[in-house]
Amino acid sequence: MEEYILGIDVGTTSMKTAVFSHVGKKLADAVVEYDLLTPETNFVEMPCEAYLEAIKKGMEIIALEKGVDTKRVTTVGFSVQGETFVLLDEEGKPLKNAVVWMDNRAGREAEILRGRFGDELCYEVTGQVSFEACWPAAKLLWVRENEPDIWARVRHILLLEDYIIYLLTGMFVAEGSLLTSSEYWDIRTKKYWPEMLEFLGVSETWLPEIRESGEVVGRILPEMAEALRISPETQICTGCLDQAAGAIGVGNIRPGIFSENIGAALAICVPTKKLIYDPNRQMPVHYFALPDTYMMHTFTTGGMCLRWFRDGFCQEEVQMQERTGLDSYFLMDKEAEQVPPGSDGLLMLPHLQGSMAPDVNLNAKAVFYGMTLKHRKPHFIRSIMESLGYVICRNLEAIDAMGLEVEQIRTMGGGSKADLWNQIKADITGKPLNVTYSAQDTACLGAAILAGYATGVFQSVQEAVESMVSIRKTFEPNMKKHTLYRKQYKKWCMLFRSLRELYDLDAI
Repeated sequence: MEEYILGIDVGTTSMKTAVFSHVGKKLADAVVEYDLLTPETNFVEMPCEAYLEAIKKGMEIIALEKGVDTKRVTTVGFSVQGETFVLLDEEGKPLKNAVVWMDNRAGREAEILRGRFGDELCYEVTGQVSFEACWPAAKLLWVRENEPDIWARVRHILLLEDYIIYLLTGMFVAEGSLLTSSEYWDIRTKKYWPEMLEFLGVSETWLPEIRESGEVVGRILPEMAEALRISPETQICTGCLDQAAGAIGVGNIRPGIFSENIGAALAICVPTKKLIYDPNRQMPVHYFALPDTYMMHTFTTGGMCLRWFRDGFCQEEVQMQERTGLDSYFLMDKEAEQVPPGSDGLLMLPHLQGSMAPDVNLNAKAVFYGMTLKHRKPHFIRSIMESLGYVICRNLEAIDAMGLEVEQIRTMGGGSKADLWNQIKADITGKPLNVTYSAQDTACLGAAILAGYATGVFQSVQEAVESMVSIRKTFEPNMKKHTLYRKQYKKWCMLFRSLRELYDLDAI
């Protein structure tokens, strides 16, 4: 009987589960959405139970609605959002909602960490360019200072991948690609940062055992196998950060390739074979999913900008989707096609939840600039698309300044579905942009590749990538449009810089 591999992608606003054969053929997938909780300004949370329930629902859909014999699943791997963490008590029960990576409540605590350690040391030890409110270290300090009753009962601090592995196996295990941005892990030694733990008041016994990505953790608990409708012999494996999994899923495992993913966030990834620091201290460096390799990686709000605009201003398109089945985003793409490159001078800064590296400013806000009587809804749609292209361009500039050459872009996620958006990104950056056949499944596929390697299905990750990843379409840049976009990009950068003082006033 043929055995299957399950790849689970734990996203910010949805959970995707996909079942693959051992030759990499996707047999079925399911997407289950969930809603974030925002109880206060800058708070972003998720009920801990929502994640397991979403996995169960996804497997139910695959088994009952799509007819896959999920009992053939014998290997599970993960692709997981970074920074989101869960606090457990001595009995392994959650003490509060999961604190999601987008949460920015810990601004004061980030300043305390900056005053104690300094951003330069932060970069040297963790690879993160500065202490910021979004990183787990600052948020742990916030919990200690603001929720002492909860803090007194903390016995396990788990990132989201660690928590799901714990639920499925009962074991406490973590890996470097997610630990990197915790700011309590030393990227140089691949161990926890003792001085940071001491300052936070965290016992190392509260933290999981550190493994590499693509290692077998253990067999699934019987009750979890039954709940997920998979084999009780299933091996659970360490996965990696979603963007690292996505990079593997589009074949971005060698220098020269830049992968970008427009989902809820816009994230970029450039792998390197050695630990390289940005002399300008703008670009963070993360541990990659392959042992002793690294990646330049950062993110900002991405596809969420388009979803925000759709939900608030495109009810006609949403209603047409309900009536006809035509995707509302497809309809928005068609409207944006009516608008010339540069959106007739309309620019957008897409910082709905602050700006991340290489221009970190958590006080940054989204802005539309250059509106005139000429501009209509299609202009706003296209300007959002172009704004994310400018973010990619800004990251390419920072990568180039580090001496890392980029030959091509590989795209993934929801944004890769739109030919218009893909062409815009190629035209703005001046780089060829490739879409793989697996562009919508990259995170799950990358997770499955790692899990297959862990259990001996594949002899190497490289071998799996070569046989399972191929390019479907290439978008070559139109250099005439690129020239126009360079002028707009210059204005876009000036706009961001000019608003820094105003952003600072918002923080007072």
